[in-house]
Amino acid sequence: MNHRIITIDGPAGAGKTTISKLLAKELGCVYVDTGALYRGVAYEIKNQEIDWKNDVCLEAFLTGLDLNFNRVKDALLLTSSKKDITPYIRTPEITMLASASSAKPQIRLALLDIQKNIAQSQDAIFEGRDMGTVVFPDASFKFFLFADLSVRAKRRYAEMPQEQKDIKRVQQDMEKRDTNDSQRKEAPLMAAPDAIKIDSSCLTILEVVDKILNYIQKR
Repeated sequence: MNHRIITIDGPAGAGKTTISKLLAKELGCVYVDTGALYRGVAYEIKNQEIDWKNDVCLEAFLTGLDLNFNRVKDALLLTSSKKDITPYIRTPEITMLASASSAKPQIRLALLDIQKNIAQSQDAIFEGRDMGTVVFPDASFKFFLFADLSVRAKRRYAEMPQEQKDIKRVQQDMEKRDTNDSQRKEAPLMAAPDAIKIDSSCLTILEVVDKILNYIQKR
C-alpha cells in the first residue's frame, strides 16, 4: 500500500465521525465516511422501492447504482447519479435500513471498489465498522473506538433535529443496530486484532484525537 491509510472503526455514537474529520485536518489527508456509502445505498433502495432481500432484484439495482464522493471545499458530498443526497441519508429510517441491508454481500462488494480507488490515490482516513478487519487489513494504523451505550445514545440524541428527539427510541435503535452489526455473518462489527482500542465514554473529542495523534507520531 503506497499511501498512508488510517482506519477508525466502532459502533454508532462512539465519536468516529467528528474525530476522523479532525484527524484528517490535522494530518492533511482526506476523510472518507464509509457509512455514508451504505446509507446512500439504503436511501436509493427506499427511493426506488427495491426489494433488497431478493438477490435478483438487488443485483440488478446495484448494477445501475452510481455513488461517488465529490469534494466541495472541506466537505465530501455523497452523490447518486451526480445528485447530492447528503442531506437525506441521516434519518432514523435510513440508518436502520443501512444497518440491515449492509449485511448483504452483494452490497459490500459493490462498494469495495470505491473505497479501494480512494486509497490508491491519496492518504486517507476511513471511518466505518469493518475498515480495519475486512476492507484495509494492511492499513498503516488501525483504531477501534467504543463507549457505553447510554453515553452514545445521549450523544446521538443531542445531534438530532428537535422534532425527532426521543432518547428512549434513540437508545433502543442504537442497541438494535449494535446487535445487527456485531452478529451479521458478513464483516461483523469487531476490532481488528492489531487495532488500538479507545474507550471514549469519559473522554472529550479532543482528548481522543490527541491519543490517536500521539500514537501515530510515536510510530
